[in-house]
Amino acid sequence: MYDQYYGFTGRPFQLTPDPHFYFESGTHRKAMSYLGYGLAQGEGFIVITGDVGAGKTTLVGHLMNTIDPNRLTAVKLVSTQVEGDDLLRLVAEQFGIEWEGESKAELLRSMEQYLREQARAGRRTLLIVDEGQNLAISALEELRMLSNFQLGGHSLLQIFLLGQPEFRQTLFHSPTLEQLRQRVIATHHLDPMEPEEVEPYILHRLGKVGWTGNPSFSPDAFEAIFDYSEGVPRKLNVLVSRLLLYGAVEQMNRITAQNVRSVVAEIEADRGIDAATLAPLPVDEVVAAAATAAAPTPAPFAPRAANEAAPEWPRRSDEPAAATPAPFAAPAEPARVVALAPQAASEADEAASAPAAPAIDPGHLAALEKQIASLEAQLVEQDAALRRVLDLLIEWVERDPENAPNPAKSQTWAA
Repeated sequence: MYDQYYGFTGRPFQLTPDPHFYFESGTHRKAMSYLGYGLAQGEGFIVITGDVGAGKTTLVGHLMNTIDPNRLTAVKLVSTQVEGDDLLRLVAEQFGIEWEGESKAELLRSMEQYLREQARAGRRTLLIVDEGQNLAISALEELRMLSNFQLGGHSLLQIFLLGQPEFRQTLFHSPTLEQLRQRVIATHHLDPMEPEEVEPYILHRLGKVGWTGNPSFSPDAFEAIFDYSEGVPRKLNVLVSRLLLYGAVEQMNRITAQNVRSVVAEIEADRGIDAATLAPLPVDEVVAAAATAAAPTPAPFAPRAANEAAPEWPRRSDEPAAATPAPFAAPAEPARVVALAPQAASEADEAASAPAAPAIDPGHLAALEKQIASLEAQLVEQDAALRRVLDLLIEWVERDPENAPNPAKSQTWAA
């Protein structure tokens, strides 16, 4: 919608990685230097990591556009959670090698023959493995074995590994990957953009779709955009895309920091409202239900004889047994516990006039508090999952607004 209103030839802030929009920030420039160095070496592993949305895929796509296909055969593999043998089949498929019905030995022989043929034709072979954090240790070991193929003292295969930050932890701290670590010739971590790079980044992408100054951006708008996106390209793309849509709807020719704050508030409000609407039960109700299930009758605990053992409190299957009762601890949120039952006030009055009840067993209270804390933690996880789903829905709408759900037809779902 906004591309038509502003006369753009395309959507400059789409979420799908597009090398055409590659912007060389400081961290991307350094990464390209490492990749260029690795290609010149023609062997070993090069590791590029970065947070989600940092631009790893766009970076590699830009690199591929600069390579002569007559001199280098590059294949890309987006890994899944596979073991070593499955990874070999995926690589063979990318090389165009038939793998069905082949044993592992036959498959390795076919792959080595393919690499030798490429080398004799004057072409080097590069394997790019994306989402490396999903690879099993056995799969990484198979990649190392593939890098052993040589012809005339020269390596037949070079490998680029791309992944999220946790991949560095796996690669550099796993004791079983020492041999692979010794073959890593360069590594780089993609950082977010600096504040001063946000404006050139936005104007660069707008320029790729025929932007002629409409809409314009105030200087403080770029500052507000950075504050929200933290310099992460994908988060920045989402925000600016929403800004341009907002500008088109409001027929604006200039975007200011106040407009940015309004759009950010809408994004956050939408998430909050949707999350609350979709939540299965309010926290207080769930906690009250847990308390009722744990203590089905409001009657006080019956006194026990001096030689009578305390009854064992029910435990969840995943809860370790305690050798001794847990020490007494005050509830984390006493106000919430007091408000669990609507009759709390009247019961408190009756308790004040009634004879003093025996002391409540601390072990029982500790077990109940632990169950309540577990339920609250599950609610937090559910809320986080809902937020992730809403993020995906928002991204989908922004990628393809024409096929987005019609609000008028979605009232039943929203309700």
